[in-house]
Amino acid sequence: MSKQKQDLGKGIRALLENMSGDEGEELIRKKKEEVAQSNYIPLHAIEINPFQPRVEFDDAALADLSGSIAIHGVIQPVTVRRLDNNRFQLISGERRLRASKLAGLKEIPAFIREANDQEMLEIALIENIQREDLNSMEIAINFKRLLDECALTHEQLAERLGKNRTTVTNFIRLLKLPPDIQKGLKNKEISMGHARAIISLEDPVAQLDVYKLIIAKGLSVREVEALVRDYVVRPKTAKKTVTVPGHIKKLQDQIATQLGTRVVIKQDKTGKGQIVISFFSDDDLYRLKDMLD
Repeated sequence: MSKQKQDLGKGIRALLENMSGDEGEELIRKKKEEVAQSNYIPLHAIEINPFQPRVEFDDAALADLSGSIAIHGVIQPVTVRRLDNNRFQLISGERRLRASKLAGLKEIPAFIREANDQEMLEIALIENIQREDLNSMEIAINFKRLLDECALTHEQLAERLGKNRTTVTNFIRLLKLPPDIQKGLKNKEISMGHARAIISLEDPVAQLDVYKLIIAKGLSVREVEALVRDYVVRPKTAKKTVTVPGHIKKLQDQIATQLGTRVVIKQDKTGKGQIVISFFSDDDLYRLKDMLD
C-alpha cells in the first residue's frame, strides 16, 4: 500500500505533516475533486456492512479522525450500494462513517456502485487486508476467508491483491502452526521470518520446541533458521526406535498444543507409561504448574 493511501486513513493533519506544502496541497485538491464528483448521502440512510471483517475500532484513533473531519470534512468518500426505499449499505469506509457521526455530520460523500453479496464480502475483506495495523495472523485469516468464501485460488487472490502467489501461500501456511505459536505471532512476540523458519519443521512438537527457545533466548531469524536446519539434518541415534501408536501420538500432540511445550508419552506393552513435559525456564515451569492446577 502506498504512503499516500496510508496517510489518507489518518486524517488531513497527518497528511500535511508527512508532505511538503506543494505535495500536500495537490493531493488535497485531488481528494476534493473526488468528493465533488461523489454523492452526499444522509448518515441515517446508510446501513453497516454485514460482511465487515473488522470488529474492533480504536476509540482514540476514531476521536482523532472525528476532530479532523469536523474541521476539514471527509476527504475520502465511502463506498455504498443502493438498497430499496432510498436506503444504502456500506461497502467500505466504516471508520470514516463512525468518525463522521462522532463529528456531528448529517451526510457524507459516497460513491454508489453495484455489488452483490459475494462482491460485498470480497471488497470488505480486501479493504481490511490493506490496513497497515494488521498482524500476520489477521492477514492470514483474511486470506483464508477470501479463498474459502469467495471461491478464489491462490493465483486469483494474489492477482486481486497485487501480490506474489508465494506471499499468499506463506501467509496461509501460518494457519497450520500450533495455537501458541499463532498467538505469539498475533502478539508480535515473534516475526513473520521466525514463523516461516518454524514452518519448515513438520513436527508440531519440534515447532513448539523452537518457538520456546526463541522466546527464552531472543533468537534472531537467522539463528532460528540455523536451529531448524540442525533439527532437519540431525543424525539418527543408535537407540532402538519405539513406534508410538497413532492414537497416542495424536494425544501427545494435543497435550503439547494445550500446554504450549514439548510433551512425550512413553508406554510399554502392558499399557503402563509416563508423560514427560518439558520446560525452558523457572517462569515456564510455574506457568505449567498453574495450568495443571
